[in-house]
Amino acid sequence: MSDADILTTAEGRRLAYHRSAGAAPGVVFLGGFKSDMEGTKAVHLEAWARRNGRAFLRFDYSGHGLSSEEFTDGCIGDWTTDAMTAISELTEGPQILVGSSMGGWIALLCARAMPERVAGLVTIAAAPDFTEDSMWAGFDEAQRAALINEGQVALPSDYGEPYVITRRLIEDGRDHLVLRAPLSLPFPVRFLQGTADEDVEMAVALRLLDHARGPDMRLTLVDGADHRFSDPDCLGLIEAALEEVLSRAGGGA
Repeated sequence: MSDADILTTAEGRRLAYHRSAGAAPGVVFLGGFKSDMEGTKAVHLEAWARRNGRAFLRFDYSGHGLSSEEFTDGCIGDWTTDAMTAISELTEGPQILVGSSMGGWIALLCARAMPERVAGLVTIAAAPDFTEDSMWAGFDEAQRAALINEGQVALPSDYGEPYVITRRLIEDGRDHLVLRAPLSLPFPVRFLQGTADEDVEMAVALRLLDHARGPDMRLTLVDGADHRFSDPDCLGLIEAALEEVLSRAGGGA
């Protein structure tokens, strides 16, 4: 793999990225919480884009992967700003956003803040508002007290070392909720969700579908698929959803 390029943001954060030239509208992959641009889905979609001559961008939020800053210094607002900067500086015209888990939430925030730059949306196990509805709502009294008094709490993770959750992450998340106010998605949207996902419950996908408003939204539930959504069948479904959104957005497949 070639070395990543670097984009320095107005805030001084250094974002690592890989960009492929190709046809418009391009595709931007937005990764999940504590994930990075070398994940299975990001790399698979880059290969898909190259085969199809489609412009493609994958990058690491600050505090993730090869980008600068510490993970515990970041929050939803910072990572959304990173995403909007990457879209603004590294792509041209409207893009198809593919958001995985937290990346689904960030894609929705981008769509709300810069709708003129979004031609369509594909989410994979989208986790909108998870800092409030999953983390904070799931904390016991001791965890809430630790968060408030000590500024952070460690949560066990199935993906490696514990997640250190900061008070700033929770409080900032409340300023970026998308399921409490009208959410307009005026372009083709495909939500993908596994029924065996233990990190994002199926009810979240149903709530998102019911809450958002748009002329062309569909939710696909995949029996037995987990949160990774990265086996060959699931990767094929992501490709199919992306091709459908591209077709309906006028970009062909």
